[in-house]
Amino acid sequence: MSEFFIEVEIAIAQGGWSSGFEKLAKEAVLETIKMMGVKITAPSEVSILLTNDEEQQELNKQYRKIDKTTNVLSFPLLASNSDVFGLMGDISLAYETLEKEAKEQNISFENHFTHLIVHGFLHLLGYDHVNEKQALEMESFEVKILKSLRIANPYE
Repeated sequence: MSEFFIEVEIAIAQGGWSSGFEKLAKEAVLETIKMMGVKITAPSEVSILLTNDEEQQELNKQYRKIDKTTNVLSFPLLASNSDVFGLMGDISLAYETLEKEAKEQNISFENHFTHLIVHGFLHLLGYDHVNEKQALEMESFEVKILKSLRIANPYE
């Protein structure tokens, strides 16, 4: 890890979120940095918005032109695969969608939340899943990071 730090700012806007998710989010971001060998070249920050389906749908509609809710949105501010510095971007998660998906997948809400923080943060680092090759690469990184956090492979 570098001598610089990354600040993880959490805003709870809507939904059934509690302050306990701040610790999980920070752990997921820090573990992703460690496991991906990210070089932090200056003090850095990522902002995470914990909200509900209604607000998430508005964000998705405004920024992606998709008029429906989604579990996680990422808004990167860095060039792909660049060194980390300054404001990296924003991640937004929708409580009701995460809750529904966790129940459907028979996994804990906390583990699903952690997975989506890792997923969203990988987007901020420049990774994507637009095609099958990218999706498989990104999923393999997620599985490796989650394993180090003692969370089972979400793709099995």
